[in-house]
Amino acid sequence: MSESLQTVRSLADRVRTQVNRVIVGKEDVIDRLLIALFSSGHVLLEDVPGTGKTLLAKALAHSVGVDFKRIQFTPDLLPSDLSGIHFYNQRTSEFEFRPGPLFTNLLLADEINRATPRTQSSLLECMEERQISIDGTTHRLRRPFLVIATQNPVESQGTFPLPEAQLDRFLLKIRMGYPSHSEGLQILKRFRQDNPLEDMAGVASAEDITEAQSFCAGVTAADDVLAYLLSIVEATREHGDVAVGVSPRGSQALLRASQVHAVLRGRDFVTPDDIKALALPVLAHRIVLKPGLRVRPQAAESLVSRLLEELPVPAEPSASAR
Repeated sequence: MSESLQTVRSLADRVRTQVNRVIVGKEDVIDRLLIALFSSGHVLLEDVPGTGKTLLAKALAHSVGVDFKRIQFTPDLLPSDLSGIHFYNQRTSEFEFRPGPLFTNLLLADEINRATPRTQSSLLECMEERQISIDGTTHRLRRPFLVIATQNPVESQGTFPLPEAQLDRFLLKIRMGYPSHSEGLQILKRFRQDNPLEDMAGVASAEDITEAQSFCAGVTAADDVLAYLLSIVEATREHGDVAVGVSPRGSQALLRASQVHAVLRGRDFVTPDDIKALALPVLAHRIVLKPGLRVRPQAAESLVSRLLEELPVPAEPSASAR
């Protein structure tokens, strides 16, 4: 195992340990959050209220030790409330720029689907290009930049569904799920007197994260593994139940996520198992089913699962990937 690979794994272990001081269980969810962080992707956390979505985002921010901002999305929120405004300073008789909460490293967009489509669209440029255009001036965002958005899938009153263009910009869509009985007991005991979030300290810097992102982007994937990944994506476009399949952005997202998954498993090359492990959270929310099928709960996830079972898998990565 190379020194750089070991460094990234050690960094992931430190962050995971810190998050586990607050979050009980949910190892898969935490790992997927790390995958998004190390692959420069954004995360959509979807579940019913009270399952720990906001707490998880805060725990990650405190563990990494980067600049963190939280926005509570509401119907009256304006795009300028996110990006910032130019205001007239009477003292200097000049217009000055006051940056909004988007100028941060980790942004928590709480209940993102409560904002109007106009406000939601203000996130498109910063999520994809890591920049914001305001009054004809382009402002570059600091690295790393990660958006963690939450939404409640049950309540529809007073909400605005995320457009497909915005869903496509989320690397992963994750569900928290209810804790088990034993995990529920641990939660009651852990938060009975104190909030462990208040005592957390950062175990990584912004430079550590950007270095890890650069290393993970260089993880290799053999041609047969890339062909397998593409066969999954193309199958979503050709399936009879699908109106709009996964875009090229989706295939790139699956590769980036698989690269980080390989690193977390101690490898510097991607295998088909890495792709299969991330296909559901990366691809399912990018698929638009035909009318009549969209109302079925988790229909897109079931479709991706069937494709993974049906498509032939390469036996092993080529020697060139090792």
